[in-house]
Amino acid sequence: MSESVVRARDASTVMLVRDGASGIEVFLQQRVTGMAFAAGVTVFPGGGVDPADGTADIAWTGPEPAWWAQRFGTDEQSAQALVAAAVRETFEECGVLLAGPTADTVVCDSTVYREARGRLERREISLAGFLAAEGLVLRADLLRPWSNWITPEAEPRRYDTRFFVAVLPVGQIADGATSEAAHVRWQTPRDALESWRAGEHVLMPPTWSQLDALCEFADTTAVLAADRAITPIMPRYAPGADGRPLSDFPDNERYFDQLPDVDALRGR
Repeated sequence: MSESVVRARDASTVMLVRDGASGIEVFLQQRVTGMAFAAGVTVFPGGGVDPADGTADIAWTGPEPAWWAQRFGTDEQSAQALVAAAVRETFEECGVLLAGPTADTVVCDSTVYREARGRLERREISLAGFLAAEGLVLRADLLRPWSNWITPEAEPRRYDTRFFVAVLPVGQIADGATSEAAHVRWQTPRDALESWRAGEHVLMPPTWSQLDALCEFADTTAVLAADRAITPIMPRYAPGADGRPLSDFPDNERYFDQLPDVDALRGR
């Protein structure tokens, strides 16, 4: 790797889905304009892995880190941290907690942990410490691996992001009570893409790609049953004015054909 290329930081992103009257709905948040990365862009909940996410004694049920490591092409400690970050970020950013008091139950009302949610977001406690204090078990079995996108080398802030998918637990409510989101909403993937094509919001290629893929599924059961082949995808800047547009990602020509304004990418 060139000395001028910033090393990509591990990150986790969770596509939270539910069954709606018109099919699958996905939870989306529009990031506040003051964010250092992807300001004003519509995304799924997620963020960078913290060192504490790899704590070895975290309460856990579901596929072991070795299974996640194989699916995401990484080592076991990193895989554990990625799964833990997925659970932590989902709780911090939308209040949905993929954990339960036992290995086969899940929290019905996550609002009772509102104070702990704030402490997690402020990094005053770790996910492992929170789960231990509340007697909760991380439900890795509620997550599925989905894809892996890496920020282009030309960017000053880079992430090696593993995408997960999870179904909204019964009784829990996804909210917008986070400092990182200006607006949140549930939309069908198709509606989210149509509103993007209408210029109503901005989608980066990774988010667009996942929404496009979700359009293929009739319900959340089918989504969870999908066996995804995960190959790292790192777009690059094609030759041209200002190093754009991006290329080398699945269906990039279709993405740019539908993009309402190429300059929207400059706000990443």
